[in-house]
Amino acid sequence: MIELRHRIITGGSAGPRLLITGGVHGDEYEPIAAIRRLMKLIDSPRLRGSVTLVPVVNEPAFWRGTRTGDDGLDLARTCPGNANASMTHRIAHALSKLIRASDFYIDLHTGGIAYDIYPLTGYMLHDDKAVLDQQRRMARTFNLPLVWGTSAKLDGRSLSVARDAKVPAIYAEHGGGGACDAAGVHDYVDGCLNVMGELGMMDHPPPRSRVRHVIEDARDRSGHLQVQHPAPIDGFFEPAVTLGDVVQAGQLLGHVYDFFGEDEEPVRAAEAGIVLMLRAINKVSVGEALAAIAATTMARENES
Repeated sequence: MIELRHRIITGGSAGPRLLITGGVHGDEYEPIAAIRRLMKLIDSPRLRGSVTLVPVVNEPAFWRGTRTGDDGLDLARTCPGNANASMTHRIAHALSKLIRASDFYIDLHTGGIAYDIYPLTGYMLHDDKAVLDQQRRMARTFNLPLVWGTSAKLDGRSLSVARDAKVPAIYAEHGGGGACDAAGVHDYVDGCLNVMGELGMMDHPPPRSRVRHVIEDARDRSGHLQVQHPAPIDGFFEPAVTLGDVVQAGQLLGHVYDFFGEDEEPVRAAEAGIVLMLRAINKVSVGEALAAIAATTMARENES
């Protein structure tokens, strides 16, 4: 059995137990930097409750510089894990214990090396109204441009563990491409502090809202980015849109070419919505996701 390396900051008075994690995938760097910064910013005597901070959940994947560890399993598809199986299962088991021991949960992500993602805060559309309302509040207060509620039927994820334990939980996505963007780190630090203020854990003024879109999509596979707009051939992907663009169904998202440009396959939007993910590496193989869209037909509100 393993235990994730973490730090607990205990406040000077009673309050909620908040868990914040980064590094579920080994090639996502802004969350790691943001959590390290939070460790220095959170003022323990003025804190109400406690914050458990895990900068790198998946250390084997981090040291490889890849999304997954040596066993090739995606930690975000392996929860709640198994203490007696491969390393990713054991990490998932340890993470699940921390989630169940918390009152609230924030899981920070990026697009990793392969993708860029429009800044968003997401949550599962929990069937418990009290949990769902808390998640909506947390996601809005985190204060990224897109708030995205998606299917509660996707298993194997950190948020599915929180779902089953009725722990209000959100995740954030921001940037990618294998870099550590300073703006993304700043937004993540601010977002976590915003949520702590909303939960009454610290005195923190509510931010001026940056939320531009609120979308809730209860379809079974909503929230599963890696299955959208698969590459039709092996080759070189050139996008025709940028993150945050609003597109119509059938609109051109880009082309996949062979090396000589003789074989050219267009990739078109499967539905109307906001471009929230694009392939950051031009080299693609058949079946790899090239883009993802949050369907604006599912919007609760188009403007905050």
